Amino acid sequence: MGMGGGAPPPRDIVVLLVILFVTFSLQFFDGTRALLSVLSLSPAVWNFGAVWQMATYAFVAQPSGGLWFLLTLLITFWFGRDVYRALGRKAFWRTMAWGIGSASGVAVLVGVLMDVAGVLPGTAFAIIQGEYILLTILIAAFATLYGNATILLFFVLPIRARYFLWLEIVIAFLSFLGTKDLPGFLGLSASVGVTYSILAMGGPKRALREWRLRIEKFIIEQKLKRMQSKPKKKDHGFRVIQGGRDKKGNGDPFGGGDGGGWVN
Repeated sequence: MGMGGGAPPPRDIVVLLVILFVTFSLQFFDGTRALLSVLSLSPAVWNFGAVWQMATYAFVAQPSGGLWFLLTLLITFWFGRDVYRALGRKAFWRTMAWGIGSASGVAVLVGVLMDVAGVLPGTAFAIIQGEYILLTILIAAFATLYGNATILLFFVLPIRARYFLWLEIVIAFLSFLGTKDLPGFLGLSASVGVTYSILAMGGPKRALREWRLRIEKFIIEQKLKRMQSKPKKKDHGFRVIQGGRDKKGNGDPFGGGDGGGWVN
């Protein structure tokens, strides 16, 4: 880390941290706790049409210990600062928007299917809210932009940044095991994939085009493999049947003697 040097922190990142701090503080007051539930991602998206939650959920900090939350803010600042300076304001927020939207879109789709099947857990969307999704996107972006940089995991173990793409999926899976929050797990995984695709392939349009081409290539390859694996048909070409000869030794074109032949 530390790509930003001694320059002042980007204002957008400071505002983002302030929003998280405010929403974290509001959960401790009865009068404002209800407001946070309206902004957090929940089944109200499809039950009551609260579609705004698919965007606002990312800015509602989750209940946690005060020291842990401050540490989360610090990590968000580190990654957010470097990603912001690498991308610039427009590309930064575009990447955040795609990551937030893809995560909530996948989570809600899975949530609807599980709700219809009657298996939606009460902990649905727990691991995707607030700072969890923001950190997932920022770390994935950093790992894509600075793949060869070294990050001290738990401030001790040095790991190449690019490996954090997979590490995030593992951590999300471990969180899923503890909460059974399948919509949240798949949403976090989707945000990692989308963030990587956008930054590694040069923007949303190029990423979509690249994935479309890859899918088409895969389909064509599978068709070719199926065609090659089919048994070859019998050769129905022409063949010559040797004929005989007549008493005078002349060839019989109808195959009656020993010499002629006819085409079958």
